[in-house]
Amino acid sequence: MCDVNQTEVTEFLILGFKGLYKYKFLLFILFLFCYLMILAGNLLIIVLVSTKHNLSTPMFYFLKHLAVADILSTKTIVPMMLNIILYDMKEVPVRSCIFHLHMVFIFGYNPVILLTIMSYIRYLAICHPMRYNSIMQPHVCFKMVLGSWFLNFVLSFEIILVWELEFCGRNTIDHFFCDFELLLELTTSDSHLLTLVDYVLSIIGGVIPFALILISYLSIFVIIMTLSSTSGLSKAFSTCGSHLTTVCIYYGTLFMIYMLLSKDTSSSTNKFLSLLYIVVSPMMNPIIYSLRNQEIRRTLQQKFRQC
Repeated sequence: MCDVNQTEVTEFLILGFKGLYKYKFLLFILFLFCYLMILAGNLLIIVLVSTKHNLSTPMFYFLKHLAVADILSTKTIVPMMLNIILYDMKEVPVRSCIFHLHMVFIFGYNPVILLTIMSYIRYLAICHPMRYNSIMQPHVCFKMVLGSWFLNFVLSFEIILVWELEFCGRNTIDHFFCDFELLLELTTSDSHLLTLVDYVLSIIGGVIPFALILISYLSIFVIIMTLSSTSGLSKAFSTCGSHLTTVCIYYGTLFMIYMLLSKDTSSSTNKFLSLLYIVVSPMMNPIIYSLRNQEIRRTLQQKFRQC
């Protein structure tokens, strides 16, 4: 219950990019363009992998689902951000804000899990090529994707605890979406249990997958170093290049946000770094895979010739 001199918060005021209101139309056009690029690029990968027989391999199968995850995670945040930019700020009911945060959590973990699976597939392809086809059967790939979504829902269960929080007095969120850390700062309830649960789930959903990716690439690196032929080295690096670039971009931004930032960090810096994994990473993934992957480049060239 709120104190006598406090009023219960029914709506949050999301400030967006305060201080940049005079550039709001420029920001709106910029982020709308980025949003359309994300949708177009990832939809293109989904269509190509779904329709072209030469792209029906386990790696492209998971690339398609990574594109789906990027679209879903972007759609939960960017439309709200565009609305806030256009109208300077936005009032959001408390329940709607928590539900929005729930969607962010559900779709937020999936790219990490899929990138971990894709690193394992590359490990199999390079370190155990004779076992690759026997292990990566279509039904196994389907179960892996299903398991990634199931794990995603399990990791987002902490939102159940957020529904129990009370908010009194302050109601401003200095961000462009309902940020979890800022909600914890606004609540008047005891959030120690929620903070502990979030810490544990962050290790399970972020640190452990990153460790598994490191182990996979260390094993790949050891095998690559034993290759004597230049063609073998080139093929191994080309196989890993796109995925490794995506991992570096995604985890690099997450590392800066959750490891390097402190409570004293300015909100502008926090917003800028959030944009890196919310907008930049999903927009760069299709470009990285299209430019570095010969099969996708060849398929795109065939499509353009047909057009």
